[in-house]
Amino acid sequence: MQLWALLPVCLAFFGTAGIWTVFAIAVTNGSVNLTEGIPYISQCGTYNPQSCLFSQVCNICCFLALWVVAIRFQQVRDYGDHGKANIASIVLGFISSISISITGNFQQSVLMIIHTVGAVLAFFLGLAYFWVQLYLTYRAHPSQDRWWVGPVRATFCIICTATVIVMSILHITGVSSGAAACEWILVMSFFCLFGLFAAEFRHIDCHSLTVQKQMFTNDRSHASMQMNGYVINTIS
Repeated sequence: MQLWALLPVCLAFFGTAGIWTVFAIAVTNGSVNLTEGIPYISQCGTYNPQSCLFSQVCNICCFLALWVVAIRFQQVRDYGDHGKANIASIVLGFISSISISITGNFQQSVLMIIHTVGAVLAFFLGLAYFWVQLYLTYRAHPSQDRWWVGPVRATFCIICTATVIVMSILHITGVSSGAAACEWILVMSFFCLFGLFAAEFRHIDCHSLTVQKQMFTNDRSHASMQMNGYVINTIS
């Protein structure tokens, strides 16, 4: 069912369009001045009315990213990989995705500390997540797309790593315009990495939500109780 490939693609296109729309509004109403240098993404989305749109974009991206992370985890698991790398991927993916929402809802002009913590977690843990995914690209069940997905994913991971390092150095040294440019490159690269999951998701044939009933018997009273558990299955 190749429709599942649209999920990461929608995330990439919606996130890219949303962020650049926020930038366009900020430039149009004078919230940022390009003559003073390139603004941070958060700086573009910290003032009204674009702050409302920025929050919504981050919230929707958070939701879509959580969905992508969960499906990718189950897909790798269905391939027979129950290792620690796959578990680490869903932990890193969930934390970094939720951090996107934190970054968008706590603007830097209101709560700078929480905003900064959210951004740091989103960037660094998100980068770690994609490096784990690169490892799983070659660890999981053979795929006909691995020959090109692996190198492309590795290239973007290297770009993101270099960008994070340069951005951190420029930010510490006070070169805010350069650091902001690195932030834009980093976020766009993240969206490309998310969109790349379409190559794996197009092989998903089924994605179902089932209810399993388990019986537990009490030896003393010989009473039994039923508990319902929800399991997501992907068949690739």
